Amino acid sequence: MTLERRALVVRGGWDGHEPVGATDLFIPYLRGRGFAVQVADSPAPYADPELMSGIDLVVQCVTMSTIAPPEIAGLVAAVESGTGLAGWHGGIVDSYRASADYLQLVGGQFVAHAARCAPGERTDEQSDNYVAHRITMTPAAAEHPITEGIADFDLETEQYWVLTDDYVDVLATTTTAVRPWAAWTRPVTAPAVWTRRWGRGRVFVATPGHKVEVLRDPNVRTIVERGLLWAAR
Repeated sequence: MTLERRALVVRGGWDGHEPVGATDLFIPYLRGRGFAVQVADSPAPYADPELMSGIDLVVQCVTMSTIAPPEIAGLVAAVESGTGLAGWHGGIVDSYRASADYLQLVGGQFVAHAARCAPGERTDEQSDNYVAHRITMTPAAAEHPITEGIADFDLETEQYWVLTDDYVDVLATTTTAVRPWAAWTRPVTAPAVWTRRWGRGRVFVATPGHKVEVLRDPNVRTIVERGLLWAAR
């Protein structure tokens, strides 16, 4: 008899990333693949070692929030013990800016999304940062179960500039172009999809996913769905 796996979906923070709608897009997918899904609106469950010991996958969608020391300690311990951690966009790489332990666990942090127009032309809407850009597969992507069969593809949405370390296994990149008004003088390439092994656990990150409409893109949705399964214990 195969025991049902358990997923914990943690969602909240800035509403602009549609944390409820975004995670609701993938909860039926997880249930259809044999996961019992529990949903929380804060990272408080991370501090419960009994609960976390039975979680096979954490799906986190929390942007610009804070995490208490017992919560991050619990999450790190769970991942080191084999719990998977997965997420997209700001829900995983712009979650807890003040926690060095969290940044080390995930392997990257959002720092910018370059605007599509000069300062005097902006409207102060989210769309100021919607730019056409390409998600480029790395050679490793061709044989990885998350990205196998997926070619380079284009999006028009926020393009994340992230800081990462060399302990991430990069499956896709994206290159931010030079802007005449900007401070940088050459294109900047950053990871867009990566994985990370931490102890016995697996971490999956995709930077596309600003809103539900982006997550519905066939390429993005496939990468996220596969990433959730890859990360799970």
